[in-house]
Amino acid sequence: MKRSLFASVAAAFLAVSGAAPALGATDHAECSHLVMLKLPDVKLTEATAVPAAASGAIRVAHCRVNGTIGSEIHFTLLMPDDWNRKFMMGGGGGFVGQIQNQAGASVNDGYATVGTDTGHQAGITDGKWALNNPERLVNFGHLAVHRTAEVAKAIVRSYYGATEAKSYFSGCSNGGRQALMEAQRYPEDFDGIIAGAPAYDFTAIAAQFIKEMQAVFPDPRNLSARLFTVETMKSVEAQLIAKCDALDGVKDGLIEDPRACKVDIGSLTGLSEAQKTALKTIYGETRNKDGVIYPAQPVGGEGEAVNGWAQWIVGGTSGLPGQNAPSARFAFGTEIFKYMVFNDPTWDYTRYEFSNYKKDTALAASALNATNTDLDAFKARGGKLILWHGWSDPALTALGSIRYYEGVQAHDGKSADYFRMFMMPGVLHCAGGPGPDTADWTAAISDWVEHGKAPERVVAKKTSAGAVTRTRPLCAYPQKAVYKGSGSTDEAENFACK
Repeated sequence: MKRSLFASVAAAFLAVSGAAPALGATDHAECSHLVMLKLPDVKLTEATAVPAAASGAIRVAHCRVNGTIGSEIHFTLLMPDDWNRKFMMGGGGGFVGQIQNQAGASVNDGYATVGTDTGHQAGITDGKWALNNPERLVNFGHLAVHRTAEVAKAIVRSYYGATEAKSYFSGCSNGGRQALMEAQRYPEDFDGIIAGAPAYDFTAIAAQFIKEMQAVFPDPRNLSARLFTVETMKSVEAQLIAKCDALDGVKDGLIEDPRACKVDIGSLTGLSEAQKTALKTIYGETRNKDGVIYPAQPVGGEGEAVNGWAQWIVGGTSGLPGQNAPSARFAFGTEIFKYMVFNDPTWDYTRYEFSNYKKDTALAASALNATNTDLDAFKARGGKLILWHGWSDPALTALGSIRYYEGVQAHDGKSADYFRMFMMPGVLHCAGGPGPDTADWTAAISDWVEHGKAPERVVAKKTSAGAVTRTRPLCAYPQKAVYKGSGSTDEAENFACK
């Protein structure tokens, strides 16, 4: 295979010195020749040089490689002509089912980046692919990401004639679960990991969803019936904000820490008794005779039609792409139990009563759950992990992330040396909501990994029509952003982490 003289010399130099110079636009092999690359149990189906573009998500010139690992783990790898000597893998949301790369835009910054379908083709909320297929379940659970990372790195090294200096993973939701799974099961894969709103306790989350769907959609024969309208939920959120917004000393439409918001659901106006009962169920812990299965749902996001409660919990707006269910929690909860837990497409969510939850879900949990709080191996190899979560997330309770973080802290009292968490007030699932929802997590993790600068404060921003409308510091948990007492409450510089 043809390589430039520089690439060959660089590879030899790196083997001796460990230095990591950037590689320029001509310092790599011919892209199209990569289809001839032979890797064990891998078939490369396409290798195409893609020119730079003036617009679009991917703007830089790059080599795009498509391939298959094993029989059905598909991936797409993007390698920029001007490589920064770093590798970034992006996660996938929901049940994935198509090649997804939540960090795909990183190629514009010089990263070689890859995404995978995790070993099946299906809709994002369709779980039928897992029916009586443990291989697919294991691939989706953890193995496909690991295998894709290893294969992609091998291709990158062949193409550039050099080894990546640092490798990263970034994902949100199921991608956040994949991120934690990598830190737990495959600690050697990545130097730095970003886990956003992780669905890490997959089976417990499904139990929470089923508990709530029993309350919100009690009649499976009439799923079009709505217990709540969007207008009702807007009223609920407005009442909660009115009661709790100023608890942090700033009246800005955001609840800094929803745990401080103590509201009697029975005191809310404009609700029927049936609605109040359902809300108490949604806000409550998911429990059985053995104790808490999954934490409670904080207040926040109730009135958001897009990516809020209407889409995720109570229905009333269109759900996720391809979703054939009244809400996203309904879709995910029922599909997980039907096709991953019981392998029974006729399973009836209304009759499940959770007493045997742990036994019922044990096999699925062994492949899907990233709940291990022992990160000693990841720590030993020098890995760094950032977890972030929106406080108003209607898909995955933010209290679940806090439970995991505190579990790691209980295992290792010095976990802050390699693991930091950031909570985002007023932010929905992965993005959206009134709170500043965009932060440069890549800069934060690379500064930590490459320069030893542990993140204490990360500034998030909210944009509208391309303009920044609000910034706010995100503080390493358990610290919170506290208003200094003067200046605009829409500017991060007027807040301190305390």
